[in-house]
Amino acid sequence: MSQKTYGRITNYQVGNKSQTPNVCLIEFQGITSSSVAGKLVGQKVAWKSGKSLMLGHVISLHGKNGMVRVRFNHGVPGQAIGTVVKLLN
Repeated sequence: MSQKTYGRITNYQVGNKSQTPNVCLIEFQGITSSSVAGKLVGQKVAWKSGKSLMLGHVISLHGKNGMVRVRFNHGVPGQAIGTVVKLLN
């Protein structure tokens, strides 16, 4: 799994009437199935922007194509959507 250490924030977790800015949907490189993505549950994730570093952890799967939900300690800003996160081992 050393090649699958980077992912991309695709969106927040959204509902009909609200969005949750501290829960993001992330798609990792090379992971295209839920069975492989299930092994990532519980691992830590880091998002870095300038001097700020935000830590989170993978809480569950999102769908069957390998996307995961990550809960960060604080809300992630809107500029983070589309940027890269790193999976910490």
